[in-house]
Amino acid sequence: MKKILLLSDTHSHIDDTILKYVKQADEVWHAGDIGDLHVTDTLRDLKPLRAVYGNIDSTKARAEFPLDNRFMCEEVSVWITHIGGYPGRYNPRVREALQTNPPRLFICGHSHILKVMLDKKLKLLHMNPGAVGKHGFHKVRTMLRFEIDGREIKNLEVIEIPR
Repeated sequence: MKKILLLSDTHSHIDDTILKYVKQADEVWHAGDIGDLHVTDTLRDLKPLRAVYGNIDSTKARAEFPLDNRFMCEEVSVWITHIGGYPGRYNPRVREALQTNPPRLFICGHSHILKVMLDKKLKLLHMNPGAVGKHGFHKVRTMLRFEIDGREIKNLEVIEIPR
């Protein structure tokens, strides 16, 4: 079993509240718009990190992290990308690959809008953790915490941090 902390859109921000939750996780996943690589360096110093770059990220971040990160966690296939859309409105860049080879868990960021949806047609779970950074229109900073146990994705929690 793995305890996952999922975050996105830090936009160069990291603080003690985020780090408190990082320390409780087995792995941290970042869905892009990292900003300053100090953020991912700090996360990686504490826990194993999987990340992708986002549209605001520098060439340095793009050299360090992929646009798409597909992997297995336990027995769950995962795909993380920054701009992915959501069920019924997937980004054209990923739509065909989602339809021909859907993961069990599809994660993206970008919108700053927390969203967890089941795509019944593709039989996948879509997650967007919202934004945990301080840059953007969101009123509450959010992250997701969940567990992957074999084939199960369970104990999903929304973490809200006042702005």
